[in-house]
Amino acid sequence: MAHYTHVLRSVAVGATALALSSFSLMHTALAASTIKLGSVLSITGPASFLGDPEDKTLKMYVDKLNAAGGVDGKKIELVVYDDGGDANKARTFATRLVEDDKVVAMIGGSTTGTTMAMIPVFEEAQIPFISFAGAVEIIDPVRKYVFKTPHTDKMACEKIFENIKARKFTKVAMISGTDGFGSSMRAQCLKVAPAYGVSIVAEETYGPRDSDMTAQLTKIKAAPGVEAVVNPGFGQGPAIVTRNYAQLGMSSTPLYQSHGVASKSFIELAGPAAEGVRLPAAALLVADKLPDNDPQKKVVTEYKKTYEDTTKQPVSTFGGHAYDGLTILVEAMQRANSTDPKKVRDEIEKTKGFVGTGGIVTMSPTDHLGLDLSAFKMLEVKNGDWTLVQPAS
Repeated sequence: MAHYTHVLRSVAVGATALALSSFSLMHTALAASTIKLGSVLSITGPASFLGDPEDKTLKMYVDKLNAAGGVDGKKIELVVYDDGGDANKARTFATRLVEDDKVVAMIGGSTTGTTMAMIPVFEEAQIPFISFAGAVEIIDPVRKYVFKTPHTDKMACEKIFENIKARKFTKVAMISGTDGFGSSMRAQCLKVAPAYGVSIVAEETYGPRDSDMTAQLTKIKAAPGVEAVVNPGFGQGPAIVTRNYAQLGMSSTPLYQSHGVASKSFIELAGPAAEGVRLPAAALLVADKLPDNDPQKKVVTEYKKTYEDTTKQPVSTFGGHAYDGLTILVEAMQRANSTDPKKVRDEIEKTKGFVGTGGIVTMSPTDHLGLDLSAFKMLEVKNGDWTLVQPAS
């Protein structure tokens, strides 16, 4: 009887081992048939106006890609975490994507702060990381595995001062947010202003939770000779600045915002006070106003229609950055005919003439953005909507 029991136990153990082995093989085969991509976004929290459209865009286009057969016959498995705008959470999620989820590439990073926190993780793991955040410090100096899709804060300063120079203004005041993006853009504007013959004659700042900037703007209003005001910042701060600006009767002095508020929600938050505000932004916001021969027209109108039809929400440039990042990555994997992170990294760096929502992208070993100043349009709010500013006005 004991011998019989031992035989049964041996059979049971053998069957269990076989089942586990089969499950392991099946799991491995399943993993091999999918491409795991990671994303850490600020879907909730103070930067949700960035992360939410990015999240919706990635999921929407991954579904479309998978429905069309995936990439080289493999379906994309997108692993998304919400950092709520918290840099520490972002770094934790980045580590999880590398160590637990075993992703082959990362597309995300809604803010400069969260992106900078994640960079060391992906650089050490040698996994390509395409960020959707704004600051030039993300790709300058160049890091081997880090790329980004949005125009930089330095480019925004250059575009703004280019327009200020065209209007023959030379004395400018700045009111900047103290968040990562606001601080970085402020520093860039201070650096590039002299090249456009512009002097910064007054400066003020505000915190991310400030709900009234009247005191700072009153000081700017009292400063002698101010011909225009520039507001580096993102989130609700710039809308509050814009409303306070109008309340103080400062609207006759041109106000410039950054590309950090390039969405319809800024106009909605600022209300009638937004009238006349100028900012540099991607062509996506004026898709229907582009001439038919514009190389971006087809891409931006198709993305705008797809996004708005699917989400029932107005398009923003932030979702466009996600579309560009995902498409650049997928095309790199197709060219590499591989999902090996190093091979994919090399192909991202070779991206040439890619027509995206942010502009025409040509990267190189010394340029992990691939956009020039022509990728920016200068926009002005008129009648509650975006309009294109002509180059000489």
